[in-house]
Amino acid sequence: MITTGLTFGELAALMKQSAGVTVDPAQLEKDPETPFSGLGVDSLGLLGIVGELENRHGVALPTDAERCKTPAEFVALVNNTLAGV
Repeated sequence: MITTGLTFGELAALMKQSAGVTVDPAQLEKDPETPFSGLGVDSLGLLGIVGELENRHGVALPTDAERCKTPAEFVALVNNTLAGV
């Protein structure tokens, strides 16, 4: 069972690991509505993040997860999915 959700700090680490984009976790948390495109993360990078999260948690995320436009939208989707497990 999942007891914690995805944080902006974890998302920032995943963005660096899976998409090769370095983002300050504090800035990501401060302004989570900044579009992924403005942060340098494209749909392929987001797909890599989705795959890593699915592997870590053993849970399939919704098929539209890689279409999220902002970190806030993505974190909410992931956490809602994990909460339902």
